Formats: sequence, structure tokens, C-alpha cells
Amino acid sequence: MTTSLNIDKKLSLKTIKAPIDVELKTFEVKFRESMQSKVALLDRITRYIVKRKGKQVRPMFVFLSAKLCGGTTDATYDAASLVELLHTATLVHDDVVDDSLERRGFFSINALWKNKIAVLAGDYLLSQGLLLALDKDRFRLLKIVSTAVREMSEGELLQIEKARRLDIDEAVYYEIIRKKTASLIAAACCAGAASTTDNEVYIEAMRDFGEKIGIAFQIRDDLFDLGDDEIGKPKGIDIKEKKMTLPLIYALNQSDKKVRRKIINLIKNKSTEPDSVAEVIEFVRNSGGIPYAKEAMYRYRKEAFEILHTFPDGAVRDSLEQLVTFVTERTK
Repeated sequence: MTTSLNIDKKLSLKTIKAPIDVELKTFEVKFRESMQSKVALLDRITRYIVKRKGKQVRPMFVFLSAKLCGGTTDATYDAASLVELLHTATLVHDDVVDDSLERRGFFSINALWKNKIAVLAGDYLLSQGLLLALDKDRFRLLKIVSTAVREMSEGELLQIEKARRLDIDEAVYYEIIRKKTASLIAAACCAGAASTTDNEVYIEAMRDFGEKIGIAFQIRDDLFDLGDDEIGKPKGIDIKEKKMTLPLIYALNQSDKKVRRKIINLIKNKSTEPDSVAEVIEFVRNSGGIPYAKEAMYRYRKEAFEILHTFPDGAVRDSLEQLVTFVTERTK
């Protein structure tokens, strides 16, 4: 098992960004330009989105993957913008679907401007991404990222379908998170590589690398919901939303039929009651679900490192490895 980085998180991100610091600063300008609109309301919304941007993990994967496979090009900036535009569009739409009023500690677009405007703003971001690719003939990049968005939608719908009966086994769980979460990180790495090389071995290797990271990333999110000594207080949000996570699936598989029926009944019928959520969390923790999920997460991370180590050693590869460690050891 690889240990966490024993350095401050802000310092670690600064260190990770070092080989692509210039590219990221240039990208911020290009990304803001790609979102601009002559419609005052829409321009106000897009400026709000830019202001509350996250850690830029996906653009980091794009630029580091490109540098690992040859170097950054104009197409690399387009790949990063395309990934971020389409990703941001899906987040805006997700908040509408989930009726979520917050995103990264800020009010969501639908909370401030209501659902109709939020859906239209998401549509605008999607169209901007498509036009960015088409105007510059970036057809390969468009196919990579559009395929990821399709898979994200399929993953979400598969999860909703299965949540009705709570009949998700591990195979279905991995299919859901491969589509829902891992596909976009895989697309970021794949698009970064494709922006700078025609070597299909490199491009496919980076896609596989990103997919394994994405799976590990989602398992980490599963663990956040349950809490442990490293993560802190459990949230229970997945349980309230009747989502079957890896720790819960494992715990149910280890239990007898009577206990399994009881826990499934709590999730189906009492998931809004704090005592019932706490009981499910305690059940998972006592059944070994957390260490089982951690082992799976580290296994996927190890497989990602094995792919990464087929590329030449250097500062870029080191940053990619640290970025993988960062996203799988994060505590929030």
C-alpha cells in the first residue's frame, strides 16, 4: 500500500502543477474566452462559474498527459477547454436533476437563477465545447470527450435504474462508476495524449491509466460517505440517495439473509431518518466494508502506476504520480 503524501495539500498541488504551471495559466485565459457570450445574463452566469472553479484536476491530467507523450500544442489547450466545457455543462445539469442548491461550497446555478435558466446555461456550455472542436477540426478530440459524456449519462441512468431495486452487485457497481466517473478522467488523459501524438499505443495506455484513476477516485468518494479515522465524520448522503457503494455491497454480501433484508429495508424505506442512516453506516463499518473498499482503491491505483511507469521517468511522470496520490488520499 502506498502511503499518503506527508505534505500540506496546497503545497502538494503547487508542486504537482510545477511542470505545467505556464500552460495552466494560459489555459485559464483561453477557458474564460471560450465561455463568453454577448447575452448579458449568460455572460454573468459563466463569469460566476469561472470564479468558483475547482482544483482544475482534469485540465491537469490533460496537460500532464500531453507532456508525457510529447509536449503541449494548440490542440492540447483545445482538449483541456473541451473537457472542462462539457464537464461543467454536465455539472450544471446534474444540479438541476438532483435539485442541489450547492456546488463546491457556492450556490449552484439553479439555486441562483432557477432550473430553466440553469438547463439553458448547461446547453450553451455544451454547444460551446462542440463548436470549439468543430471550428478547429479537432474531430478526434471531440469523439473522445463526447463518448465520455455519453457514458456518463448511461452510468447515471443505470444507477437510477438499479437504485429502485437495490440489486447492484460488484460487477454492476464497477460498470456504473466506470461510465459515470472514470470515463471523463480517462477522456482527459486520452485527449491530452491524442493532442500531441498519433501513437495509438500511447493514447490507449493513457486512456486505461485515466480509467483506473477514475475508479479509484470514485471508491474514495464512497469512503467519504462512511467516514473513518482519516476522513472524519460520515455524511451518509449516498445512503439517503439509495446509492449502492462498494463498502455497502461488500457488507451486504457478508451478511445473512435476515440482516441483509433488514438493511435493504432501511435503505429503501427509512433512508431519510438519521437513526436509520447511522445504523446502516455502523453495519458497513462493522462488516469490514471500509478496509475492503480501500484495498480495491489501492489496487486500481497500483495498476495505474504500472501503466505510468511504462513511460520515461522525469518531472512530468513524477507529477502525474503525485496527482494520482493526491486524488486518492484527499480528505475532502
